[in-house]
Amino acid sequence: MRRIAGIVLAVLLIGGVVAAVVAGRKAEDTSTAAKTVRMVIGSEKADYFADPDVVKALAAKGYTVQAETSGSWAMEGLDLKGYDLAFPSSQAPAAQLAARYKVHGSLPRPFYSPLVVVAHRGAAEVLAANGLATLDTAHRGTLDMAAYLDAARHDRTWQQLKGAGAYGELGGTLFVASTDPETSNSGALYLAAASYVANDGRVVASDADLDRTAPLLRRLVSVQGAQQAGSDALFRDFVSGAGNPLVLVYESQVASLLADGQRPDDLVVLYPDTTVDSDHTVVPLTEDGRALAQLLSADPLLRKLAVRHGFRPQGAAAGFGTSETYLKKELTGVRQAPVPTSAVLHEMARRARGDDK
Repeated sequence: MRRIAGIVLAVLLIGGVVAAVVAGRKAEDTSTAAKTVRMVIGSEKADYFADPDVVKALAAKGYTVQAETSGSWAMEGLDLKGYDLAFPSSQAPAAQLAARYKVHGSLPRPFYSPLVVVAHRGAAEVLAANGLATLDTAHRGTLDMAAYLDAARHDRTWQQLKGAGAYGELGGTLFVASTDPETSNSGALYLAAASYVANDGRVVASDADLDRTAPLLRRLVSVQGAQQAGSDALFRDFVSGAGNPLVLVYESQVASLLADGQRPDDLVVLYPDTTVDSDHTVVPLTEDGRALAQLLSADPLLRKLAVRHGFRPQGAAAGFGTSETYLKKELTGVRQAPVPTSAVLHEMARRARGDDK
C-alpha cells in the first residue's frame, strides 16, 4: 500500500508540474497578446496599419495597435498622454515632438516616400508641350520645378498654354494643389522644395532668405483657397475625378493604389526634378512604443508589407517593387532638397498662409 501511495503521489506531483507549466505558458500568451500600443499617425499610413496582414503580423509578435490619424504638424498641438508613440511623416515634426516630450536618442525611421505630383493625362500632356514637364511613359514623367515656379510667379493660366483648349477641364490659374502647410507635413515639404529652387539651390535659413522666397510661396498657397488638412483626402478626391488636375501627394499613395490592382488610364505621375523625401519618423513615448518602432524597421514581413503599401524601406531601395509604367524603381534624376529647420518651416508656412510679420 505504501508503494502504491508513493506512485500515486509522484503522478500527482508530475501532473501538477505539467499543469503549472501549461498555465504559465497560457498566462504568458495572454499577457503578450494583450499588449496594446496606442499611437497617432499621419493619415497616409492609415491603410497600412488597417491592412489585415499587418494586423496579423503584429499580433504574431504580440502587439495590437490602436491608431488615430492627424496632420503631422497638428500633432504638436495634441495631448499625447496615454499614447505609446507618435508617427508623423517626416523628421521635422518628429524632432519637435521629441523635444516636447523629452525623448532622447535616435528616432527610428522605418520607411520613406518622395513627394510626387499626380496629374490627369490631358494636364500632363499640356505641361509637356509647353516645356513644364517631360514624359518618359504614358503614365510617368518629370516636372520641371524651375519652369513651374516661373509660371506660378507670373500667374500663368491654363488658357495661356498651347493645347489646353482641347481639354474643357483645364481652366483658370495653373497650380499644384497641396495640403495646409501649417498642419500637414506634405504641404510644408512642398514649400521646402519650392523655396530651395527659388533660393538658387540653397536651403532657406535666414530672415533674408524668408523675405526673398515668401512672395512666391504665398502665391503657391493663396491660389488654392481652402486646403485639406491631410494628403489622404486630397488623393482620394483626385482619384475620384474631383478637384484640381495637378495634386501633390506621396509616392506611397500611388503605389498603394497600384498594388490594389487599379491602373487608372488617366493617371500620370510626375516626379519633381527637385523634391523632398518624407522620412516617416517614430517618436517613441513608452518602451512599448520603441519596441514596436524597432519591429517596423527590422521585421522582414512588416518591411515587405510596407512595400506593398508603397513605402520604401530604409536601406533597401532595391526591395521597392512596383509598376515602372507609373513609378520610378530607382530615384535617379531626382534631386533631394535639404529641409529647413522646424522653426524656419513654421515661419515659412505662416507667411505662405498670409500672416505677415
